[in-house]
Amino acid sequence: MHHSLPTHPHTLGADLRALRKSRGLTLTDLAAMLGRSVGWLSQVERDKSDPSITDLRQIAAALDVSVSMLFRHAAAPSDEAGYVVRKTARRPIGSSVAGLVEELLSPDLTDDFEMVHSTFAPGSRITEPVIRPTQEVGYLVHGALDLEIAGKSHTINPGDSFRIRGEPFRWSNPYDAPALAIWVIAPPVY
Repeated sequence: MHHSLPTHPHTLGADLRALRKSRGLTLTDLAAMLGRSVGWLSQVERDKSDPSITDLRQIAAALDVSVSMLFRHAAAPSDEAGYVVRKTARRPIGSSVAGLVEELLSPDLTDDFEMVHSTFAPGSRITEPVIRPTQEVGYLVHGALDLEIAGKSHTINPGDSFRIRGEPFRWSNPYDAPALAIWVIAPPVY
């Protein structure tokens, strides 16, 4: 048995499968992007085969996620794995947009939804609207965030929540403090 990554059994493969499906890719599509066989990829998704770091880098690039997202299954104590995510063990996820830090609050991506912790730095923004095939509800914990959803502008304050259902949206934090939001997103996209 060669040295494998510090992943918790039966979570890396399931996460890869969820990410692949959320992007509308078949096993054949992703295998072709990677230049690997469908059989190999299927084994990885079923946790029958351990991908190398190089494999993970290629898979992460193909799925447009960070490598740390894939092998940051921190070694949770076995009685907590799949149930509890400690603050210090959250996995970084999401895009590389400057000023936005996103962490997965869910233990993995095998639910019908995911929970995400997002911190928007003061002065950060996206200029192009994002559209994703999801239903999302966010709740602002602190700070303030300007949201444009389907062409309508809103300023979200602590305690406010908002919903986005496949509409184009963009955000900005023109304020002096970081904005912290908790999102529930279905299906998982990260």
